[in-house]
Amino acid sequence: MNICFRLFTVCLLVLCSNLSVLAAPFGKIDVPQLSERWFGIYVNSERVGFYRQRIDKLDDGYRIEGSGSVRMKVMSFSKEASMRESYLVSKNLSLRSFDVEQSVNGSLSHVSGKVSAGALHIKSEVRGKFTDKTLKFKGEIYPGPVLNLYPLMRTVAAGSSYKIQAFDPEEIKIKEIQITVIGEDTSTDGTHSLKLRNNLYPFVNNDIWVDGLGNTLEESVREGLVLTRAEQPKDLGAFIGNWALAKKDLIYDFSLVRAMPPIKNQGKLTGLSVEISEWNNDLPLLQEGGQLAEKRDQGHVIFKTGSLAYMGQGPAAQGPLDAHLKPADKIESDAPEIIAQAKALGTGINNQQELARILVSWTADWLKDTIDDGGSSVESFKSKTGNCQTHARLYTALARSAGIPTRFVSGLVHLEGKGFLYHSWAESFLGDRWVSVDPTYNQLPADPTHIKLLEGHLPENMAPIIAIIGRIKMTILEATY
Repeated sequence: MNICFRLFTVCLLVLCSNLSVLAAPFGKIDVPQLSERWFGIYVNSERVGFYRQRIDKLDDGYRIEGSGSVRMKVMSFSKEASMRESYLVSKNLSLRSFDVEQSVNGSLSHVSGKVSAGALHIKSEVRGKFTDKTLKFKGEIYPGPVLNLYPLMRTVAAGSSYKIQAFDPEEIKIKEIQITVIGEDTSTDGTHSLKLRNNLYPFVNNDIWVDGLGNTLEESVREGLVLTRAEQPKDLGAFIGNWALAKKDLIYDFSLVRAMPPIKNQGKLTGLSVEISEWNNDLPLLQEGGQLAEKRDQGHVIFKTGSLAYMGQGPAAQGPLDAHLKPADKIESDAPEIIAQAKALGTGINNQQELARILVSWTADWLKDTIDDGGSSVESFKSKTGNCQTHARLYTALARSAGIPTRFVSGLVHLEGKGFLYHSWAESFLGDRWVSVDPTYNQLPADPTHIKLLEGHLPENMAPIIAIIGRIKMTILEATY
């Protein structure tokens, strides 16, 4: 068996990380930690992906949900994959049912199943082909995400060993796994921990370090070649946000927000009202730019855009606009080439609305759209390439140089026939209000599917996206044409 073939699943078999470094006594625990955890995935010390997991208590057990993406190349083997998985387990962690969606090197699959009377009944869809399968077993079976927690809910004496049956949703097999408690150790970040080892993958060590509460701190395959470790969400936020805004294949499935019912005739859309559920209430609800936002109840918000927003939105409050006219990091509105280009495009134009439209159109034509960030406004002006962030930076620099107050924003935009994806655009102050401007799609105003979630172009401005990405759901309440 090629040991590299299973590296993606190796990286995702982590459970219940605790980002605290406080040590706890190593002894039997009764319940897992109930919270959300984030992990970075590394190959040869290079970050290649991430994974998020959440555990919730149910009346008769637990729900374990996970999602993540990874892109790796080891020796001659490369793999790009994203996954969403959900498991219902009993109080002893044994599997009751599961639902897994994954994309591996562009191949989509959906596998679900339920345990009943000593058998796992499975339904799978791969490339549009549906199949049913039944796997019989004796005793109990367990999902991969509980392997690191299993010994902690039994005994943690050094040398203790357990043989259990684990279900692999990628191969759709039940495998016998041996888990061994090695003993007390120290993780690479210096945390006092308990070291475990399992034989999930032949010929290589799968070593795990957990704390006394059962939280995975670190997982290592092939002596650190592939490393998965618990990280603070804020440390992963900008990394994940940049991937999402670039709309790279690696994160496409993870970040896509499907809307129900689907939006039709997007080109004729004039207004939109949507409800987003699973919202993080710590995030601000941004207004202006052709958008109204309001909180409905815990975890639910309403966004109205286009004509549905302008019906209840008057002129913008006349706050200071100076900050939106100044140069900034990667938005060099004072650079000679930016000043010269803005001046050339604005020759003979006295109306700011018309000038903004010319700048939007020129930026859309000048830059070849790519998935990679083209860098600062000056760099992209010279290279003529970049993604949506690049377009927004270059337009913002030109507009500010031309005396139009402009700010960089990010959020969601609809891709017809698919759903909503994360995207960056701009807002310019024209007349008496902020107007959304999309220099990637050459739109002024931007179409009503633009839903603003964040303002600002710096990494720390992007970081809050981690609170909602891969989680939120959307319902279309009203669409006007």
